[in-house]
Amino acid sequence: MLEAFANTLKIPDLRKKILVTLGLIAVYRIGTYIPTPGIDGAKLAQFFARLAQTSGGALFGIMNMFSGGAISRLTIFALGIMPYISSSIILQLLTAVVPALEKLSKEGEAGHKKIVQYTRYGTIALAIIQSYFIALWLESPARFQGLQIVQFPGWSFRILTVITLTSGTAFIMWLGEQIQEYGIGNGMSLIITAGIVSRIPTALYQVWALFSPFAPEKAQLDPLTLILMVVMLVAVIIAVIAVTQGQRKIPVQYAKRVVGRKIYGGQSTFIPLRVNQAGVIPIIFAQSIILFPATIAGFIPNQGFQRMAMSLTKGEWLYNSVYALLILFFAYFYTAITFNPIDISNNMKKYGGFVPGIRPGKQTAEFLDFIMTRITLPGAAFLALIAVFPSIISNWLKIPYLVASFFGGTGLLIIVGVMLDTMKQIESHLLMRHYEGFMKKGKMKARIS
Repeated sequence: MLEAFANTLKIPDLRKKILVTLGLIAVYRIGTYIPTPGIDGAKLAQFFARLAQTSGGALFGIMNMFSGGAISRLTIFALGIMPYISSSIILQLLTAVVPALEKLSKEGEAGHKKIVQYTRYGTIALAIIQSYFIALWLESPARFQGLQIVQFPGWSFRILTVITLTSGTAFIMWLGEQIQEYGIGNGMSLIITAGIVSRIPTALYQVWALFSPFAPEKAQLDPLTLILMVVMLVAVIIAVIAVTQGQRKIPVQYAKRVVGRKIYGGQSTFIPLRVNQAGVIPIIFAQSIILFPATIAGFIPNQGFQRMAMSLTKGEWLYNSVYALLILFFAYFYTAITFNPIDISNNMKKYGGFVPGIRPGKQTAEFLDFIMTRITLPGAAFLALIAVFPSIISNWLKIPYLVASFFGGTGLLIIVGVMLDTMKQIESHLLMRHYEGFMKKGKMKARIS
């Protein structure tokens, strides 16, 4: 593997792509430290320090993770890439239910460019709405426990905040597209991953403070617990990789066709049905919904509603149960939206393909739907387990949630998925130029043959 990494620097084109990617990610990370004008940074940090000690900290956890900590500092990149993610998900769902968008998605490259353009417009619209409400929220000292965060409140501050945060989101979107075009890997995914990875030093510092090797009397973690944490972390990463890569291969045979003097078809292939077809989307949907009562509770001073919102905070059994059920539901819902067995069956039939032992057409569609329904269950159950695992670990080992979040949840799934995808793309460049990949498969194949 180390030799493969060294070989990446020997290929000029690949080296350039990697350096461009790293450079653009560095630009993004610099932007997460440039403050939004008109904000008192010291008082804002004081408020978030207090908030972290209460259940309200969960409300900002997801946005803070996707923005790489920019939301807690209210920098120009405070919205992060979340508006783009929301816009992409909305367009993806609308494509499945709006005939015009569905037709557009089937028009090849031109249709894809049009949908990307709609996604950009949606991103800007969502960023404007979110930044305006953030500006209103910042202007209210009552919500900041009496702290005056905004130095000069009013319409001038609101307009400036909307322009600043929306421009920041548009710039991040542009950075992602530049990485996609001139760099290596998926640009938007790498930007999200960079934000999540940036929290690792803080988590390690918290572990060091809890372990306190030079002050045993202050230690809250014993060596055995620390070893157990490392073992669990490795086991969770291996499990996430296995499920992320897991797929059911459906064999497909293509009949021979004679067109003029040429014979087409006759080969065998397969349809890869992923165990985790929905990726991290069910977790994102579930988190958005389960945090909604906590959001509303901040505006409704009703004691009964406040108690219900408190029961749906991280670590509570009701939170974990509802969270897991929502993930199971959205895993099936999103898979049903994105996986269309009828289209796959019709395309196979059009080109003379069939699943051995299954009639083409309706029976093939029913067969694919049956298989996908069965393999989605273990994938959805694993997503639910990995999502609530940080809460369980945090309560069990009495460690901060930031540290426990690297034992599962959205962050770990994104890091593993993006890293695997990026390594595959780098490996394809290496293999094209007759270098060994990260896994030395060539020698094994040579010995077998």
